[in-house]
Amino acid sequence: MWNSLKIHGYAIEADDGALGKIADFLFEDTNWSIRWLVVDTRHWLMNRKVLLPTGALGQFDRDKKEFSVRLTKKQVEDSPNIDTDLPVSRQMESNIYDTYGWGPYWGAGYMNSGFGSLLEPAMLPPPGQQAFPDTRNHDGDPHLRSVGQIISYDIHARDGEIGSVSDVLISDADWSIRYLVVDTGTWWAGRKVLISPGWVERIDWIAAEIRLNVDRATLKDRPDYTSETVVDAGYERRIHTPSIPPSPENRSPR
Repeated sequence: MWNSLKIHGYAIEADDGALGKIADFLFEDTNWSIRWLVVDTRHWLMNRKVLLPTGALGQFDRDKKEFSVRLTKKQVEDSPNIDTDLPVSRQMESNIYDTYGWGPYWGAGYMNSGFGSLLEPAMLPPPGQQAFPDTRNHDGDPHLRSVGQIISYDIHARDGEIGSVSDVLISDADWSIRYLVVDTGTWWAGRKVLISPGWVERIDWIAAEIRLNVDRATLKDRPDYTSETVVDAGYERRIHTPSIPPSPENRSPR
């Protein structure tokens, strides 16, 4: 998994030269899938920002902190101008894909549904409810949102505020936002926890708040997170499976 802030600034190399550096990511607000990299072209295109689909990414050079993309500089230069500070509509995305000559991710055969692959049965919603909150606009056109935008958003459990988003973890297997990294601030001083997007009830884009469908006690039952934490399968099970207190007969004597 990638910390989004860690790979911010990584270089992007086209088939025929440097394009620029990663400035942000755009995710689909219905299922938390990363759809586009926002790339700052720096002096090449006079600091213009362009969108590159995650499907165009090739190899990653860890030593150079550089991603390759299967596009040419000419293709990127000819792509439509997009205001990446605003929600990006499906029509805008279609125009970019037409320029690149790629089929869109919403076409036939595209299987990525976001959220990574680990969604424990205990965290699934009751029958008849959505696993992923529908935060699309009322006009039915799903919009893309900036990962950078939600950094610092306040997080509210059902029974009160718990802190703010300090980063997100992105799975490179399917380019989904797997977890929100939450700094618990004064509520639980000095601690950070990982929040699954599956626990998000809704995002209030006006108030810059994320509302959860769990309470504070549930979150305190989850493991701490630090920059050195290895988020492996065992750690994820601890996030998604509540701790079971020992029975009275098995408790250690005081």
